[in-house]
Amino acid sequence: MYEIPKITNAEWEIMKIIWISPKISAINIINKLKDKSEWKPATVKTLINRLLTKSAIGFNKIGYEYLYFPLVSEDECIKLEGLSFVNRVFNGSIKSMLLTFVQSEVISETDIAELKRILNQSSKTKG
Repeated sequence: MYEIPKITNAEWEIMKIIWISPKISAINIINKLKDKSEWKPATVKTLINRLLTKSAIGFNKIGYEYLYFPLVSEDECIKLEGLSFVNRVFNGSIKSMLLTFVQSEVISETDIAELKRILNQSSKTKG
């Protein structure tokens, strides 16, 4: 069975760019990060190499240029991170997580209404 790699916060920044622009060169990744971070090009290349080692990304070599593309989807990684967060912080209880966010007013009334709609729709398809 294929296992989704654990991606660090820094690697997420690289992955976001690759998900938006598959088949992107290291120099273009570096340029896109200029406004967001103060990472040196060598740091970005190290992060790219880590993602290659984790099989989170792949590459095609065209001439002297390497073009990087994702091997894992953004949705898969978000699900893994979400589950990891719930397990780590809320002992696996999604109910506790939602209660915390609702009670701390992090979730707006509009978001609550949307969640209710999604939950009702989900329960109709499962039941």
